[in-house]
Amino acid sequence: MIPLQRRCSARGCPHGKIAALQHDPRVAVTIDANEWPYKVLLVRGRAVTEEVEGIAPEYAAAAGRYFGEEQGAAWVNQVKPLAPTMTRIKVKPEWAAIIDFEQRFPSAIARKMAAATSG
Repeated sequence: MIPLQRRCSARGCPHGKIAALQHDPRVAVTIDANEWPYKVLLVRGRAVTEEVEGIAPEYAAAAGRYFGEEQGAAWVNQVKPLAPTMTRIKVKPEWAAIIDFEQRFPSAIARKMAAATSG
């Protein structure tokens, strides 16, 4: 689950992301760390959408991680009256890779490293 910090209602999603995912569910997701050595998770797959009554638990958890527990709870309480439903987006992976900049590198860097050591 990746919280987009976007809200939808029974009347639809004004930003169109849900409609776009339902039309073409192919997605690519990158999750990376900000500290060296960088670690990157790459995932390609298909998105599945599911309407949830009220605030999705993972949305509340993400708010707590992002804002801190107290401010996250306040944020969720403020959002509740605005979001009678939310749309959960799940990604079913079809391909995944890890780049850790220790043993696995982006392919362009790996090719240059191999060329430098072989010649």
